[in-house]
Amino acid sequence: MRAPPGPSASAPAPELIEAGFALEVADAPLLHAGLNLADIAHVLDLRSRSVLPEDAVRRLLTLLLEAHATPADQFGYDPVHGDPYNCRERRFVERIGDDAGWLHAGRPRREAGRVALRLLLRTLVADLVAETAGFATAVAGRAGEHAETLMPDQTYLQQAQPSTFGHYLLAFAYPALRDGERLLRGLDWVNRSPGGAGCVNGSRLLHDRTRVADLLGFPDLIEHTRDAMWQTDGLIDLLASAVSLVGNESKLAEDLEIWDSQEFGFVDLAGPYTRASVLMPQKRNPYALAITRGATGVLIGRLSGFLAVVKSPSARSDNLIFAYGEVPRALELARKVTSLMAGVVATLEVHAERMREVLLAGFSQATDLAEYVMQTCEVDYRTAYLVVGRAAGDAGRHGLRGVDLTGELLDQAATALLGHPLGLAGRDLGEVLDPEAIVRTRLAPGGAAPAIVREMAAGCLRAAERLREEAERQRLAFRQAEDDLLTQAREVARG
Repeated sequence: MRAPPGPSASAPAPELIEAGFALEVADAPLLHAGLNLADIAHVLDLRSRSVLPEDAVRRLLTLLLEAHATPADQFGYDPVHGDPYNCRERRFVERIGDDAGWLHAGRPRREAGRVALRLLLRTLVADLVAETAGFATAVAGRAGEHAETLMPDQTYLQQAQPSTFGHYLLAFAYPALRDGERLLRGLDWVNRSPGGAGCVNGSRLLHDRTRVADLLGFPDLIEHTRDAMWQTDGLIDLLASAVSLVGNESKLAEDLEIWDSQEFGFVDLAGPYTRASVLMPQKRNPYALAITRGATGVLIGRLSGFLAVVKSPSARSDNLIFAYGEVPRALELARKVTSLMAGVVATLEVHAERMREVLLAGFSQATDLAEYVMQTCEVDYRTAYLVVGRAAGDAGRHGLRGVDLTGELLDQAATALLGHPLGLAGRDLGEVLDPEAIVRTRLAPGGAAPAIVREMAAGCLRAAERLREEAERQRLAFRQAEDDLLTQAREVARG
């Protein structure tokens, strides 16, 4: 026979306290402020509908304002008493007795948690957008500085074509800006009120749900009440955007870690972003870059873990119990890493002469030379490619560089491959082989010519500033809504 309906009269099992309630209570400091604001708005909403006696309203608001002023670590959250909501109820009943029970009118515990999570997330997302703008600003600013700093761009850690350090850096500004825009779209999802949704189908007490939304500064409602309580798709978007953002930074970090080595010597991290070896006196490790790369792995794990959790059937608590801690902590980690990488980029020491030296020592101009051979000798590109490749290989075996290639060497390669020369002997290849001249030909949109790089850098700086301004506008609106809510609550509490 099944147990009778209703709450169990038994105390929670110690194992449940340790494995379940303790997990939720560990997240209570994250939700504490939002739970207080959610409760305050709920009381004011019920008051506006004459659901609560006025003396109970004043006692509740006085209590909730006191709770809001109490740090979470001093509030008394303890898993022995259940989840954070149970802990709050216990404290409130101890203080004001049955009047605390009015907080349950028309609202399950999960609604308070959902509201609190969104209040927390909207600030965290706005903060992350602001840091994303800061990272893009640092990258674009340094890119403009190094629009003429020649370097061998690489694919698979091998020289590809002549480029500039400025052009290379901008490849990390654009993805960051796109991630910032994605985060703003995620913020629009977050900044909607689930208030008044009840358990799944609303509440007869709260036929107008806009009151709570207005009190909390939400510009819009989540329309469907069941969806309001259980939706997780926007949380997935936020986690994915955070992973994308830090993953982009991790790519830059890995490149810089290689280039910061003695073997490359392209860059040096500023001292404050390094850590010394306690054993090897000569070592200064690029610790900030290791943190970035490791954090990316952590965030990938959090996204994967959350996806595994939310595959459960609908209307299950495990869909969101873990979200209360995992999603905010992921966004906060992404913010810290993004701020860290902005500092790394802004203070990076760039060794332009070393980059130029390595560039001149290689054969990165081979593609331009093959195009020259194709056009000059009227052969197809595949043939020109094979001739230049053969000539470069022969030159390398004799200790020559790309800038040392001559028409004679090309004709020798052509004779070996095609059975006849191409008539290149005696031609001046200086302009074709000069990496600086090659870079200056890249005038198409997005190219590496210094003027184009500076133009792109300026555009990225403007876009980053727009991101920063929007993040700050949103943060100001959130703070104003909270201040207005608390002011109204104080006025009502004073009678």
